[in-house]
Amino acid sequence: MKTIPITAVLAHGVIGVDMNAGHLAAWRLDVHGNPTGTPRRFFYSLTGSTQHRDAQVRHALTGLLHWARSCGVKAIAVEDLDFGADKTREKHGRRKRFRQLISGMPTGRLRARLTSMAHQTGIAVIAVDPAYTSEWGAQHWQKPLTSKTRKTTRHDAAAVAIGRRAQGHPIRRRTTPPRAHQSDAHGHRTVQADRRALGREETRPRIPGPRTRSVPPGCGANAGNQTAQHRSGRSAEHEFWQQDSLPLSL
Repeated sequence: MKTIPITAVLAHGVIGVDMNAGHLAAWRLDVHGNPTGTPRRFFYSLTGSTQHRDAQVRHALTGLLHWARSCGVKAIAVEDLDFGADKTREKHGRRKRFRQLISGMPTGRLRARLTSMAHQTGIAVIAVDPAYTSEWGAQHWQKPLTSKTRKTTRHDAAAVAIGRRAQGHPIRRRTTPPRAHQSDAHGHRTVQADRRALGREETRPRIPGPRTRSVPPGCGANAGNQTAQHRSGRSAEHEFWQQDSLPLSL
């Protein structure tokens, strides 16, 4: 079997697919993770005989693959779902309707059938982590993609989240704008420096030359050493500083 690099597979974008009990919600994403066009739905019925259910699933997957080929996309992203251990009563108690719902979702059959059919058409199937795709997709994508002429559902937004996760992009649309001040009124930061970013907590290196017109070259050599600076009558020698305890009551 010929192995294709993931970069070559995602060179033309990806189609994110959210598997549900009665339909497949799909949306095409470009190489930057932006949804393009309109979402598509491929319905199937899980009632009737086994042959009828299998034919319904095959018909929905055929429509999905035909749409992917017409768009020129070489990759389809799906969730790596497995409800095999989550259908028991010990797991969900008396939630009978929910247990019936997840029992009726042929996630394993859909993924196996899609992988087999996609291999014949030259389309790769990427399975991603299903954690929080529905929740984060609805939080960050459902409202921005809803307009007067298009009503975006949670399943459509989840398809966008699945596709972005397959491309290696974060599910969030954008990071939080910069703070107006450094107090805690804005809450905690949402983006932190990567652990591999060396020197993220160190002082900035000294650049030779003046920083302003009033500072001669060579000044500020001890800018990183706070104890070596003499300001407000503070001695430049090593000194011990201790904060006095405040009284609990007056």
